[in-house]
Amino acid sequence: MEAATATFIGSSFGISRPAKSVARSAFLATNGQDFVRFPHKHYSSVSYSKPGHRRVAYGSRRCMGVRASLSSSSDSSGSIAPLQLESPVGQFLSQILISHPHLVPAAVEQQLEQLQTDRDAEKQKEEPSATGTDLVLYRKIAEVKAIERRKALEEILYALIVQKFMDANVSLISTMASSSTDPSGGVDTRPSQDEKLEQLHSPEAYDMIQNHLALILGNRMGDSTAVVQIKKLRAGQVYAASVMYGYFLKRVDQRFQLEKTMKILPNAVDEGETDIRKVVSSHPEAFSEGISPGGFGHGLKASRLRNYVMSFDGETLQRYATIRSKEAVSLIEKHTEALFGRPEIVIALQGTIDSSKDELVKISFGGLKRLVLEAVTFGSFLWDVESYVDSRYHFVLN
Repeated sequence: MEAATATFIGSSFGISRPAKSVARSAFLATNGQDFVRFPHKHYSSVSYSKPGHRRVAYGSRRCMGVRASLSSSSDSSGSIAPLQLESPVGQFLSQILISHPHLVPAAVEQQLEQLQTDRDAEKQKEEPSATGTDLVLYRKIAEVKAIERRKALEEILYALIVQKFMDANVSLISTMASSSTDPSGGVDTRPSQDEKLEQLHSPEAYDMIQNHLALILGNRMGDSTAVVQIKKLRAGQVYAASVMYGYFLKRVDQRFQLEKTMKILPNAVDEGETDIRKVVSSHPEAFSEGISPGGFGHGLKASRLRNYVMSFDGETLQRYATIRSKEAVSLIEKHTEALFGRPEIVIALQGTIDSSKDELVKISFGGLKRLVLEAVTFGSFLWDVESYVDSRYHFVLN
């Protein structure tokens, strides 16, 4: 099967965007995301995309602050999520998350109804017959209102994701700010939540998450105490790519579970062991490089869901690997930057990135696993809430 390719726009994290979302952005085609890989001896090595592919650092957006008042079900930093919600709708939902998190869905319903009313009223308005300054001003006001609605929509999505983590009694990592006493940015000092995160996925999906971890950690999967030194830029790329993987995985698992219930799964799903080299080269989670002993591909295993994904044709796989809305793309970018901050990087005229001055984080492999599991779950929740909100306020274009 031809290696699956997903269309990527050169965003802060190389996130797979809807094809028509931003006309001025440069498109990239790649066999998968860029993940950090840790072989047995060289713990800080990085696997890059194919030569000629442009990488853009995630420091292009300003760092989003942490709302100090979000203290309910928070971590030691006193916040329940990295991203500060700034719109009036977002600030309202922030307060609901603090005081009555179980009421967030009802509050969201009200806000979506209001957004729909505002959008309908905007559509019914006719442009003034006058030309010149009045028409320009009218269109500018309409554009500003559309931007405000989109920001409110993004923050509604974010509040719903945070609420789902709170329901699962899982606290989000709020910041990766390292210090002399805690170079891991607080990740290694947190109690393990791996078991809780595992329970949020189907058994078939968690098998694929384990494979995803194997692709990133290599044969250090079981060595949770060993420490790796990694730049924040790379850690942020791993996190964002894992969010996208979680989004993709929930999307295909939802279809898999439906077809399993209806007993219409393809025969290939139960044909036993699949050639793991073929799976890796074709799957969106794969690197551009091949399998190396003890490194990339180490610990991968066949699974029913993986075989199911391998039964997709290239066009279907590309569609499933693409994030459907601009709002979801923007949310991933903002959440990741709020978590990791702005890296110290320089982008050369040739498009290459010099991250030599970027801050280094020392984190255990167990902590890195925790980061990846949280990111995958965040992506899974993003698919859920995007679908839920779209059913009440249509914004997904495909």
